[in-house]
Amino acid sequence: MKRRSLPVATALAATAALLLTACGGGDDGSEGNDKIAGADTGESPSATAPSPSPSDSVNRPDITLPKGVEDVFESWETGDTTKDTVLSDAARAQTAMNHAITEGKTDTPGLTFYYEGKALTTSVKWVQKWLDAGLTYTGTTRYFDPKVELFDKQSAGVSFCADETKAYNKERKTGEVDKAPATNDSYVLYNTRLEKNDQGVWQTTDGTSVRGSDTCVH
Repeated sequence: MKRRSLPVATALAATAALLLTACGGGDDGSEGNDKIAGADTGESPSATAPSPSPSDSVNRPDITLPKGVEDVFESWETGDTTKDTVLSDAARAQTAMNHAITEGKTDTPGLTFYYEGKALTTSVKWVQKWLDAGLTYTGTTRYFDPKVELFDKQSAGVSFCADETKAYNKERKTGEVDKAPATNDSYVLYNTRLEKNDQGVWQTTDGTSVRGSDTCVH
């Protein structure tokens, strides 16, 4: 049960099998794993989800990952204000999911704040899978090659890659960490849909993932 299948990868897949192997969640081919576009490379890392801009008046929940757990977002800025706002909330959604898993709770403020609709339902179910398995995780997940497309003023799509080679499953009770070698399946290609709510937050409402995608394997 290595953390080779990041929780969000399968949680965002509409009907994924949620196989708790090689890092917690596996993709099983056709179910919930639609093909998505590739992404460009980037080299400017920034740890944790992007901080709100000074002009951001939204009352956001505090999401702090525990010691030993880190999300790193590389080049999650385009220079376009709207696109960067979408990317920021997409990043916060990823961290909110990981925070829920490490907290061992399916009702964290971050999940209900950054997820809605189908994505919220499947995210809650996925966190519960981790709880049922008695697992959490430790280590660093790197998110890179983001692409964002604005469909209209209220909806957008974001695709990106995740590198889970330095993230590992951890037994909740014993604290034992499973550091099995990484494989191509340690890389995940995501495609998510976000919709802007009345507060101005871009919530993730749906998504798919492709594990071991050639686009993301480096």
